[in-house]
Formats: sequence, structure tokens, C-alpha cells
Amino acid sequence: MSDERYAEIAAMPNVHSHVFQRGLRGRAERVTPANRDDFWTWRTEMFALADALTPETMLAVAEQGFSEMRGAGYGIVGEFHYVHHQSDGRPYDDPNELAIAVARGALAAGLPIVLLPAAYNRNGWDGGDRPPTTGQRRFCDPDVETFLTRVDALRAWAADQPGVEVGVAAHSVRAVPSSWLEAITAYSDAHGIVRHVHAHEQRRELDECQAEHGCSPIELLDRTGFLSERSTVIHGIHVSTDDIARLARTGAIVASCPTTEGNLGDGYLPAMRYADAGVPLAIGSDSQVRIDPFEEARELETLSRRERELRAGLLAHTGDLWQELCRNGHRSLGSSPELTVRVDRDHPDLRGVELQDLSRALVTCASAGVVS
Repeated sequence: MSDERYAEIAAMPNVHSHVFQRGLRGRAERVTPANRDDFWTWRTEMFALADALTPETMLAVAEQGFSEMRGAGYGIVGEFHYVHHQSDGRPYDDPNELAIAVARGALAAGLPIVLLPAAYNRNGWDGGDRPPTTGQRRFCDPDVETFLTRVDALRAWAADQPGVEVGVAAHSVRAVPSSWLEAITAYSDAHGIVRHVHAHEQRRELDECQAEHGCSPIELLDRTGFLSERSTVIHGIHVSTDDIARLARTGAIVASCPTTEGNLGDGYLPAMRYADAGVPLAIGSDSQVRIDPFEEARELETLSRRERELRAGLLAHTGDLWQELCRNGHRSLGSSPELTVRVDRDHPDLRGVELQDLSRALVTCASAGVVS
């Protein structure tokens, strides 16, 4: 077997993961009447799955999911973690017990992890803060100080764990008041750690933010100082020209999760509008409906071509889309490239592809099966 059969490539950063959601595969397709099934009905299934988690089952699903990521060609994961407490909302004796279980799953799988504990306080706004539903109680903290104290403790634990880093997140502008965004921003800046947030995934989210704050979620994030080169906005689908300009001006990254966004019927990422504005893009596996960075990259490239009905999409814009996504992914996680993966050029996905075309093939015709 000739060494020329194999090639080393950069392992892809998985910028956005909810590893426990792997348990929704198939289960989340038990639809309500077809004309009503959407993100919000899917969320009900997700709440039920989250409500049943224990530290033991969290560890098991984390090790399984992260092992699959490592085998598929991911080299580091950003775990957007928001299942914090017991099912009735009471903290565990160690308030970070579930986050630590997730981290231990990554260590067992040999996958470096950036834990992104996410702030959660409410079930949105409707003329006032809506209290959390039964399925959300274990996500929520009573105040931002309690949340940040737990982040402090998690960072102290991780300091002695090679392969584990900690950033911080706000779940969404639905889930926290604007004062929390300001506090999380200040904490992130004071400690020099990255910060992430879901935004502009669903139109209902935009409507509620407009009603509460008189602006879009991205404008609110900008007002509160949340947007910066340290920030990653997850999804960023339903955006205006002004929203894109704010992201470009602040240097924030947009993390797209194409297989999840397609599964949930979220809409289309305006990839080429972002590219033209200079907004960096990264990718994530999100709900784990698929664990395959090649498929995420290929779908992102395909969507960019459909956007303008041209073959000239993100690949043509960047010259090397795989490397661009890797570079932006590491910046999103505050990490440095550590792992490479070896791909089999004799795999059917790549067989016959000339070496000079390998980087193009990675984002147009490859799959996780090429990782040897």
C-alpha cells in the first residue's frame, strides 16, 4: 500500500455542538400534523430528552458522540452546554456536575473540548419575562451572578484538565434579559475567553426581540457590546443588510450548522452575502442529526451556489474552503490547530481525484468515510 494513497489534512473544528441531542435521531421525526411541525414542536421533543438526562447518561452519550466526531474528522469541539441542574431545577451538589460529565466524555474520546456553559433564565418575553416551562427548569439560573459563579468554578476545574478549555455563552436573546448580555460580555472580556450565542435562527425570535427591544437580535447584541472578534453568532439565517454590516464591523464569526438547520426547516444561510461583507464563517454539528464535517462543508458550499444560481460559491471565493472553515473555527473557539486526520484517496468518494484537486474535493464530494 503506497503512502501516496493517504493525505494528511487539518481536522475540522466543530464550533457548535449539543452532544446530548444525538438522542433525538429518528425520535424527533415523530411529527405532529404536517402543516404544524416546525422548530417549536421539535423543541418540545428536545425538552423531554433533556429532562431525562442523568450525569451517567450524559457521560455515556458524550463519549459516544465525541468518539464519532473524532472518527469523522473533527479535531476539537465547542460544546454549547445548557443542561445544568437536576430535572426540578435544583443544582447538583457540584453545580457543574453535568458539564464535567460532558468534558469527561470528550477526554475519554480523545477529542479536545471547549465547554461553553450557556446562560438561561426565562422562556422568552411577552410583555414581561415568561417563566421557564417544566422542560426548561434545569437550564435556568435565577440571576446572572449565580451563573457566572458557576462558570468561575468550571474554569477552575478545567485548569487542571489538559484538553479542556472553557468559554461562555448566552443561550439566546429569548432566554436572557439584555442586562445578562452586558454582564456576560464584561466577564468574557475580563478573562479573555470566547463568547457564543444563538441568534437569527427563527423568525419568531426576531418578532419577540423587536417587541421587547425595538430591534433585531444582532442589533441588541451590538448595543450590549456582545459582538466583537471574540464572539460567535450561531445560525445567523434571517438577517438584514444592517445585521450583516454590524457583524462585519465588529469582527464576529457566524457558525452555520447546515444539516441541523435543514432538518429543522430553519431557512437558508445567506452565505455569499456574508462572504461579500467579509463575515467569517465556521461550521458545527449542532443537534447531531449528522456527524460529518465534510457533509456540513459540502452543504454550505451547495447552498452558496444555489443562493446566486452560480457555480461560483464559497469555494471560489475562498480558494480553499476547508482551510478557511478550519481557520475561522479555531478563532471561534480560541484554540490552536492540534490534530490532523488522514484521508484515504482510494476511498470511492476520492478515488481518481488528483492531489492538486484534493482541497476542492473535500468540500464537494467527500464524506466522513474518507477518514482512515
